[in-house]
Parts: sequence; structure tokens; C-alpha cells
Amino acid sequence: MKDRFLNRRLIIGAIVVLAALFLLIRLFSIQVVDTSYRVSADNNVLRYVTQYPARGLIYDRNGKLMVYNQAAYDLMVIPVQVSLKDTAGFCQSLGITRSYFLERMKAAISYSRRAPSVFLKQISAETYAAFQEKMFMYPGFYVQPRTLRKYSKPVASHALGYVSEVDENIIRKKPYYKSGDYIGTTGIEEAYEEELRGRKGVRIFLVDVYGRVKGSYEEGKFDTTAVQGKDIISTLDLDLQEYAETLMKGKSGSVVAIQPSTGEILTLVSSPWYDPGLLVGRIRSENFAKLQADTAKPIFNRATMASYPPGSTFKPVNGLIALQEKVITPSTMFGCDPGYLFVGCHVHETPLDLAGAVKNSCNSYFCQAFRRIMENPSYKSVTEAYNKWREYLDQFGFGRPLGSDLVNERPGFLPAASFYDNRYGQGRWKALTIISMAIGQGEVGASPLQMANMTAAIANRGYYYSPHIVRAIGDSLNKTRGLSVRHEIKIDPENFESIIKGMDAAVNGGAGATASIAAIDSITVCGKTGTAQNPHGKDHSIFIAFAPKEKPEIAIAVYIENAGFGATYAAPVASLIIEKYLRGTIKRKYLEDYVFSLTL
Repeated sequence: MKDRFLNRRLIIGAIVVLAALFLLIRLFSIQVVDTSYRVSADNNVLRYVTQYPARGLIYDRNGKLMVYNQAAYDLMVIPVQVSLKDTAGFCQSLGITRSYFLERMKAAISYSRRAPSVFLKQISAETYAAFQEKMFMYPGFYVQPRTLRKYSKPVASHALGYVSEVDENIIRKKPYYKSGDYIGTTGIEEAYEEELRGRKGVRIFLVDVYGRVKGSYEEGKFDTTAVQGKDIISTLDLDLQEYAETLMKGKSGSVVAIQPSTGEILTLVSSPWYDPGLLVGRIRSENFAKLQADTAKPIFNRATMASYPPGSTFKPVNGLIALQEKVITPSTMFGCDPGYLFVGCHVHETPLDLAGAVKNSCNSYFCQAFRRIMENPSYKSVTEAYNKWREYLDQFGFGRPLGSDLVNERPGFLPAASFYDNRYGQGRWKALTIISMAIGQGEVGASPLQMANMTAAIANRGYYYSPHIVRAIGDSLNKTRGLSVRHEIKIDPENFESIIKGMDAAVNGGAGATASIAAIDSITVCGKTGTAQNPHGKDHSIFIAFAPKEKPEIAIAVYIENAGFGATYAAPVASLIIEKYLRGTIKRKYLEDYVFSLTL
């Protein structure tokens, strides 16, 4: 019997020992090996307060400040700590209604009674200064410092972009961002978000069970400092941008000017535009809704996203391709009746060589040259010749994004041969079927950015650099995105001379010159007018130009919607912008007054 009791005691003792050992191992695992429980416990007594860095500043090419920061504050609330004796005074201090106060408190309680959440976003520095003196009267509330964007001038909204709060979709795709963070949207703000945003820091505080701060955790040993975003030096000329927008006031369209030797964008205007300050702070959502509802589409970036027929400004490219394919020479003459078959033309001297055809913008000449390109006996079929023609246009940047640092850049439209096969049947379309492409009509569509880039390539006699809007990040020149790569066009440099001679004559050639209004004393401007047919209304006015003729410093494309002839609206606008950039001032006040007087 004794042995049996002894065995039982031993078994029970063994069980107790094993249980104790199991508990010890489990405690060791929980406290030492598995840190998840420790983290969970820490989160009950620690508060992590994000330190938001100041966003990088944006300057123009001459060092003039365009975008900077102003102080703002998010008012945070911990509902369980709130004890207001004067709700009316609280609301009055912040400029809110009692109903809004109740609404925000309900939302905060729904989120958490003990954890902090945003009660009121982006309080101005002025409001905060007055409110700060009374904060001791409002337990449960504290302030989270932030910064908002501020603009030195209300210009360049499409180029600069804006900053907006992240949504769930962004948070899911980019774990760096948390609810309440802000991110660059469109323009430079989006394209260079990672450089501009800096790096967030964090401060860790000890809090009691009611969420009240008791001090810094471990005397700040685990805090991290926010790192300010890098400053950006843009390629824009602030004064030129402001002047171009002034000229485009009351008009719909776009202006893009490029420095041919670098690809740097000097000005980018999409008209109508909006004051970028409208999309800052608590008023952003309301103003954005109004801008979206505006039928004039001020948010839409026409410079990079619109696709227009290039009209007669497309003729120089067709002339270059015809020369390179050896289906014409600079001295080849074509007559004009006026017009060619069913493509009409205006009255001018005839016959003309290539330079004369550019000067007079002869439809007949370029239709006949285009037909020779398509019916070139060196190719087995019109389709094969068309594909070769399309290759040249691809080299100029048509039908595809240019690879710039501009966000939302659209490709325009340059139909593949299959497009016509589907429309007319394979082998059933000829040169005359698509003859309107000879004069920049038909299916081809290009953005103002693409047209300015084409003009820069002509000015350079056969090459261009990818258009870009940022020249430096911090202290380093921006060579990290492949924007310094020179893109060669497989057209012999000598073939550009006849086209440039014609563009010179179009502005400075006297009788028959289609763009004489764009001439500038002592500056040789080379240009080409265009009038693009518009199925939705009056024709678009277009002008491309570069200057000076030798060692060009600016290439420009101007589109003004529903304005008619290129010489009437677009040419004087472009000419004034060229004069402003090259001289720094305007001598032709009469032309400036003329542009300001034009109404649509």
C-alpha cells in the first residue's frame, strides 16, 4: 500500500514539475524570444507621435523661389480626456460651428475613445497662435505641427502640381504613407515626391491608462529626427511663365517653350489655369470640386495631355522625310492651282521650291511630296513606305510619350498601318486615301509638348534632348533620369537647311510670308503657322518657332483653341514670349496691346 501511495506522489510531483517547467519555458518564450507580446504591451503605454519634415522648396531656373512652406497645425483629440466647460468659446476660437464640433467628436469616438485622432486639419498659424493661449482650458486636445505649401506667385499650377492627402489605395500600394499623410499630386510635386517629401521622424511618449502624456520614453533614446526634403531647381523661368500666362488670359490652349540645347522647359502653360493656392489647406476639397465641375477644364493639362491636329506646322517634318528619302530635292518645284486634287490652298506665287513652299505654306506642294513618299519605288508597297514614314515620325517623338519627367504625358496619336487596314481593308488604301496627313490633318494628333520638341529638333538640325522640367535636385545636377541623353534623328543635317530657310522666310521674307507678324527686329525668328481643322467648332490657331536662327536659345509651340488662323493669334503670342526671353523686356508694345485686345 505504501509503495502505491509513494508512486502516486511521485507521479503527481512529476506532473507539477513538468507543468512548472512548461510555464517557465512559455514565460521565457513570451518575454524573451517572442517580442510580439512585448510590443503589444508597449503600445498600451507608449504614444508614437510622427514628426513631419518640411517639404523641399521649389525654385525657378534663376534661383527665384516658387514654392515654399508655411506652418500649419492638426488639432488632435483623445475623447476620454475631453472635458469642455465652454464649448461655444472652443468653437469660436477655431471658427467652427457646434454641429461640426459634435460631428468631429462622434467620428473621434468611433475611431477610439483612448487613442488620438485628427479633430481639425490644417489650422493656420494665426488661428493656432490665438488658440494656443487657451489650450490649457481644453484637456484632451493637443496640436500636431504640419506644413502647407505656399506660392510666391499664382502661376504654373500645371507645372508645379499640388499636395493632397493620401487615400486607402495609395496607402495599400505605398507602405511609407499612413492615414493623414500628404503626397505630391501631378506636376513636379508628384514627379519628384520622394525627393521633396524628406523622411518622417517619430517621438515616443509614455502615457497612462487614460492616454495622458507622462513624459518622453527613455529620455528620447529611441526618437528619430525628421529629415527635410530636398530642394528642387526647376527649368522654368518664373518671369517668362507669368508673362506667358498673362498673354493667354481669356484664351483656351497651351504654350510650351524649350531650350533646344538642353531640353529644359522654359515655360509650360495650360489655359485656362488655376491659382495653385486654391488647392492648399482645408479649402482644397471644396475648391477642387469646383474646378472639376468647371466646363472650361482648368485642371486638365493641355500642354501634355491634349491631342491636337498639328495642321500646317507638320509640313516641315514631311518635307524633311521627303528629302531624306530622296523623292524630292531642295530645288524640286511643284505648282498650285490653288490646291491639289480635293485639297484646297490659298492664293500665292507658283510654282515653288521647298523653301518657298514652307514660306507660303503651300498645301499642294506637300501633298505632292507626301504622295511621292508613299509611292516611293524603293518600297514594295504603300504600307511598307508608310511604315518607313512612321519610323521617322517616331524619332521626332510623335505617337509616344517623350520620356520626360512630366507626369501624365500622353502619346498623341500616330496610326499604325493596321489602323487603315482595319478601316479600308488590307492593300486597299493608297497615298490619296491618307493625303490629309501631308498637311497635318486626318488622324494624326500631337500634344503641344510634342510640337515644341519637334521644333527644338529642327532648331538643332536633327537631334533633341528629352524635355524636362527639373534641372537640379538639392546640390546635384539632375542626371539621374536619363534626361541628358541626346536623341538622334536619322535625317542628314544638311536636309534641315532648306526647311529652316523656309521657316526664316515665313517670318522675315516679306511678300508671301505667312508669319510676318512674328518678326522681331535684330532677332532672326524661324517659324511656321498652322490652322488645324476642328470638327467641334472653329479652327485652332497654331504657331511653332525658334530663335535665333543660329545657335537657337528657345523653341516654342503655341496652340490657341477655336481662334482661326495661326498668324492671327498664336504667332504674336509666340513672338512676344521669344522677345521677352531673349531681351528680358518688350519693345513692341503695339503687338502686346493687340494680343491683349483679342477676344474669343
